[in-house]
Amino acid sequence: MGRLQGRTAVITGAASGIGRAASLLFAREGASVVCVDRAEAVAETADMVAKAGGKAVAMTGDAGDEACVIAYIARAQSEYGSLDVVWANAGISGGFAPLHEQTADYWAEILRVNLIGAFLAVKHASAAMIPTGKGSIICTASVAGIRSGAGGPAYSASKAGVISLVQTSANELYGTGVRVNAIAPGLIETGMTKPIFDGARARGNEDKIGQLNPLTRYGLPDEIAHAALFLASDDASYVNGQTIAVDGGLSTSHPVVRRKK
Repeated sequence: MGRLQGRTAVITGAASGIGRAASLLFAREGASVVCVDRAEAVAETADMVAKAGGKAVAMTGDAGDEACVIAYIARAQSEYGSLDVVWANAGISGGFAPLHEQTADYWAEILRVNLIGAFLAVKHASAAMIPTGKGSIICTASVAGIRSGAGGPAYSASKAGVISLVQTSANELYGTGVRVNAIAPGLIETGMTKPIFDGARARGNEDKIGQLNPLTRYGLPDEIAHAALFLASDDASYVNGQTIAVDGGLSTSHPVVRRKK
């Protein structure tokens, strides 16, 4: 029996990286998975799950749009008859434009996807879970939301908001049995971080990626997926309102190499 046997899980941002790794892992652990992403490659993730012997369906949509959130909740219930886990993992970085070159529209889009998308997931997933008296909602935060030194201003602010969201919503859901937690990844090789990795490799500095954390290396999507599996499972039955940093120890100090002006 897998740790998620007989359960239904929705994972957003499932077309690649952390979301794809989690879709495969959750399915191996017995979950029926609804894979959501605005990229068409989300269908490849569902196919990979099926070829590995698991159950998955793919949906394309924008995780920061309320209609999409309502649709993926409904799809999970209609396809598999339940909703047990939702991981609001989809996000965008916005790059590293200097603060004085950023616009209100730029900020609004990052907040819409990263923070409002997580809020909508909590809102609609919890409404579906409350009648059953249980459920696990997971949001992807970031070490950038803990303190300065790991991301741009808009991205960092959005992820700090996610950390606050899981704290406040866990208390809003007092007595319901629905848990809300977050994972704060460090530097993980994904599509979002591809420019960092590509640049380092082009310079011949790949061995230095992740050197600022105590483990002196970058992380892999599967390592974040395993942390989410813990939060999704009964192993985390008494974990609620928390943000777990999975970052090789980076957030213990957030050392940063200053960029010259």
